Amino acid sequence: MVRISLVRLITMEGADSYIALFLLLLALFLHLLFSLINKINNNKQLPPSPPALPFIGHLHLCQKPLHHSLARLSAHYGPVLLLRFGSRPVLVVSSPAAAEECFTTHDITFANRPVFPSRKKFTYNNTTIGSASYGPLWRNLRRIATLEVLSSHRLRSSSGARADEARAMVCVLFCAAGLSSSTSGLFAQVELKSQLFQLSLNLLMRTIAGKRYCGDEGVVSEEAKRFREAVEEMFKLSSANNVGDFVPLFRWLDFSGLMRKTTRVHKVIDEFMQKLIDEFKNSEAKEQKTVIGDLLSSQKTDPENYSDQIIKALTTTLLAAGTDTTSDTIEWAMSLLLNNPAAMDKTRAEIDACVGTHRLLEESDLPNLPYLHCVISETLRLYPAAPLLVPHESSGECAVAGFDVPSGTMLLVNVYAIQRDGEVWDEAAKFAPERFEQGKGDGKWMVPFGMGRRKCPGEGMAMKVVGLVLGLLIQCFEWRRLGEEEVDMREGAGLTLPIAVPLKAMYRPRACMIQVLSQLL
Repeated sequence: MVRISLVRLITMEGADSYIALFLLLLALFLHLLFSLINKINNNKQLPPSPPALPFIGHLHLCQKPLHHSLARLSAHYGPVLLLRFGSRPVLVVSSPAAAEECFTTHDITFANRPVFPSRKKFTYNNTTIGSASYGPLWRNLRRIATLEVLSSHRLRSSSGARADEARAMVCVLFCAAGLSSSTSGLFAQVELKSQLFQLSLNLLMRTIAGKRYCGDEGVVSEEAKRFREAVEEMFKLSSANNVGDFVPLFRWLDFSGLMRKTTRVHKVIDEFMQKLIDEFKNSEAKEQKTVIGDLLSSQKTDPENYSDQIIKALTTTLLAAGTDTTSDTIEWAMSLLLNNPAAMDKTRAEIDACVGTHRLLEESDLPNLPYLHCVISETLRLYPAAPLLVPHESSGECAVAGFDVPSGTMLLVNVYAIQRDGEVWDEAAKFAPERFEQGKGDGKWMVPFGMGRRKCPGEGMAMKVVGLVLGLLIQCFEWRRLGEEEVDMREGAGLTLPIAVPLKAMYRPRACMIQVLSQLL
């Protein structure tokens, strides 16, 4: 027994020695590699950079929320700086002029996307419109998205679904408040986040597959519940700061189990989407004017460019890009208006003057509501859905703001910091929709949906949904904060920009709208 234990001990110690030797050699190799890179870079005019640590580079400086950490670094080192996430060079831009240069002069150079191993499953091996690098595949996906999925014709044909879902949420709120409460002057309480998320999910599901997430009778099936939970977890996993994307050793070890979780969640979403596709193929549903139905029609004549995988990738991208971002933007707008009741009153007065109180606001009314658009623009200025635009990657060397940028550099544009630049915006941290009235905001750099050829193609749909839902909430109900204290405006961490504490507010139906709201029942 003693001999066996001794052999095991020696074996274990031997294994530990091999591991230690491997790590030592790896450290030596990386040190020599970085020394060589630094020697080469010394001959170039690189952007300023803080001191870095071995292996991890500047990852230790990246605290959550990341856009705040990068803004602090930019304030100290300059609006254009070069960081290193592991072995990957990262260009951080917080200057309107430099950002515009990246998306105009060097638009093609920065048209690629960096590869993140942790998101490989969710992006169908980087074959979605948001993850594919610049080339034939991306151009085909972009063509399908702009001409068939998010075209003006598609937006017009889906306007009925947007109206139905917005009114369905208003009806739920009206019923929850109770008719007697509205006549007696009592306020009901609501947590808006879940309501807005469900509306966004229902709307996108109707656009994609012609069916609601919660079913026509408002009943949520177990399969749909699992799907929603998977979608929510996908957002969380996609927004996680995964060190393994930049330091391979951590990816191999996978201490957090991120890769296993990603595989499990992707399986649920993929199977759900495949089932929707199969239902369309095997039933009359394929005749409906939906995204899946139209793409399957094109599949008959062009099976390669409209394969099941491409259809799943496109529809999953719609869900990922349109659910959280839309609901978050409306939640931020309502929070800002609750903290600024004068702006709420001004928005409501405009709606009453344009639409009246004898009918519900419609999508066709939105062009006649300029102040409502100012509120939305100011919300997106202060709280852009993607505070750091989706990362780009350079396909070659270029010069930005007079600095040399190496090939293969990841580009992070800090839109959050740019849109709060005190040199561009007066009282930059203040909520003031009036700054956009009568074109006063024209010429000031603001791109919450990105810029250039990789700009988000879903901007048109997003603005219609946000305008319609926000307008109906203001038209139909009176709103108050829970108490005298202002709404908590702390930001949560994530790929998008969620509010840290879900918004809870008091509301009641407006007396002048009760008759109109009663017709929804």
